[in-house]
Amino acid sequence: MILVDSHCHLNFLDFKDDLDGVIDRAHTAGVQVMQTICTSMEEFDEVYALTERYKNIYCSVGVHPNEVGVTEIVPAKILIEKAVKPHVIGIGETGLDYYYEHSDRVSQKQSFLEHIEAARRTGLPMIVHTRDADDDTAEILQTEMAKGTFRGVLHCFTSSKQLADKAVKLGFYISLSGILSFKNAVAIREAIADVPLERLLVETDAPYLAPIPHRGKRNEPSFVKYTNKILAEVKKISEEECAEITTQNFFRLFDKAKTLEGTPCA
Repeated sequence: MILVDSHCHLNFLDFKDDLDGVIDRAHTAGVQVMQTICTSMEEFDEVYALTERYKNIYCSVGVHPNEVGVTEIVPAKILIEKAVKPHVIGIGETGLDYYYEHSDRVSQKQSFLEHIEAARRTGLPMIVHTRDADDDTAEILQTEMAKGTFRGVLHCFTSSKQLADKAVKLGFYISLSGILSFKNAVAIREAIADVPLERLLVETDAPYLAPIPHRGKRNEPSFVKYTNKILAEVKKISEEECAEITTQNFFRLFDKAKTLEGTPCA
């Protein structure tokens, strides 16, 4: 069974003294590919260095909405320049976060638009973070899609069925994290029940959001198998089939990544 952790943060300090072990445990658990996500331009070089150090680790380039500064909107041009590197397979994470609001909403929206333009011009998929911002996220995606197509995924999905349906209609994918395994995540499981399997990915968002049975502990890519297990239960298929489909979906969306030998990819 081959799995992909489509979204993790391997450069974070939580892994500083244990990264080799984290990678080894991931491989033992069948997680053969990981995408480590960039959240600020200051960390990009560090993030990219991991893709050169370890085989089958890719990365993105982008600025998390909580990292957007009032006078520090990174233009699409800069994102595009970084995206030409061979191991950069996505733009983001970007989007809107109205829960913490570490950055003002106007700046978040402006940054979001720059990332959309970078995704549109590079052809790379965009990784979208949205929290307590469903309506604005949907409006921006729909408005911008009408100006010119782009691809992407709503990562760590915790939103409504309405947003899931709108995203899928726009051609987006939905990625599920360990939250899917939480007992109080009934609404999330119901929201994705009707999302086509060919539009679903799994992730950890490590070091955050460890799934049951590790909830409350540091998360790591090997734990994506637990999210895959719950997703398989929701979809009433085997864990092996779910892993095969979500892995295939990852390579279809993040098609700059090299397909593993023996891994099916449409």
